Amino acid sequence: MTDLLAQVLGLTQAWLLAGTLVFLRVGAAFLVLPAIGEAYIPMRIRLGAALAMTLLLTPALAADLVPDSGNPDRYAGHFATEPVAGLLLGLAVRLVAMALQIAGSMAAQATSLSQIAGGASPDPQPAIGAFLTLAGLTLAVMAGLHVLVARLLIESYQVLPAGQMPLAGDVAGWGVARVGRVFSLAFSLAAPFLIASVLYNLALGVINKAMPQLMVAFVGAPAITLGGLVILLLTTPFILPAWMRLMQATLASPMGPLP
Repeated sequence: MTDLLAQVLGLTQAWLLAGTLVFLRVGAAFLVLPAIGEAYIPMRIRLGAALAMTLLLTPALAADLVPDSGNPDRYAGHFATEPVAGLLLGLAVRLVAMALQIAGSMAAQATSLSQIAGGASPDPQPAIGAFLTLAGLTLAVMAGLHVLVARLLIESYQVLPAGQMPLAGDVAGWGVARVGRVFSLAFSLAAPFLIASVLYNLALGVINKAMPQLMVAFVGAPAITLGGLVILLLTTPFILPAWMRLMQATLASPMGPLP
């Protein structure tokens, strides 16, 4: 009986240790992941989602994560490395989601729509950015974001092994490259609005030169606003699928280069 209790206690200790280590990575990732980690999601719901994901992943990771449960002291360093790994994974996906916000801000500034419904979201951003972000997150959730996140977390131990702190130089280089690619993507998504703004201002300048007495600002302001809304209507079916493909590529390889 004593031997049986010792075995049960050892098994329980191993599972609790493995679950704790998994939760450290999952919880840190859920703080910044898009959709799951949004500011308007209550903290209790995010905590419950992190615990549920931990219960789901622990059986698949326990054997490899805690091969030597008899020596828990060797896992002390994991309490520092696992949250860092989780934050890196979450930020990798969050930066891609921010591409829609940046593209929306560029489009709104170019089409004089930056002040319309600017406070519609917890983060101060123009309406186009808020609409594109909400539409993109909705599309990601409908495409099975939770399944992709679970696969991301399981496969992340091959890229960011447990107990190994990522090198600062590697993280810095990865971060700079990722931010640059996100801004490039945002500029590409907002290109129709920027091109329309350039053409509009050129046409407005020609009209003002030809007819100085005409108040072109009063005539042109409604035109560029209506044009921006029309462009948004026409380009959204192309912007969101292109962004979703990049999101899926990021979830498949969070620390790799973006396509």
